[in-house]
Amino acid sequence: MTPYSLAFYVHTVTTGTVLGVQPADSPGHVAAVLGTDFTESTFGRHAMLRDYGLAEFHFHRAGGRDPWAGHHFSLQVHRLARRDRTIPGAVLRARYGRFTPRLRFEKLQRLLHRRGVPLLEIPEYPGNAPYYRTFWQPGSRTAVSFVAVHGEYSTPDSLRVGDVCRIQAPVTAQEVELRRERARR
Repeated sequence: MTPYSLAFYVHTVTTGTVLGVQPADSPGHVAAVLGTDFTESTFGRHAMLRDYGLAEFHFHRAGGRDPWAGHHFSLQVHRLARRDRTIPGAVLRARYGRFTPRLRFEKLQRLLHRRGVPLLEIPEYPGNAPYYRTFWQPGSRTAVSFVAVHGEYSTPDSLRVGDVCRIQAPVTAQEVELRRERARR
């Protein structure tokens, strides 16, 4: 893992941003920072996804004429294991260099701990358990999910146990509490 790509992940988890872009930012602001090389998908008139390779930004709007508002972003870290040179995207590659195919959760957690950035384990969604485990950074409202147990149809074949699959923000305290309540039932 290049130290620069590790710095990217540490910064994202610590700040809850991608190159300073926040989850609630507009599509125009995201494009101003990450560029216009993205794939766009819309889901009806109320949801849109812009895929930049490693980073995905999700937007919602109340009605078809309303402006798009940022909802959340996710880093689809599992895609790096495909060894596709277009991932993570031109802007991230230019800024951070080469990204290796895998990000080990233990290494990321250790680097964050050294910087005083705690990760707290939160209950997994029932459909993802026991295959994934998720840890949450309350200050940045960022979650990191990694492969806990390999499942033939549940986890990417290209990832090993302990590899980060996805980083997402925001994950609110309310969502964490809902997960905890569900786990107590």
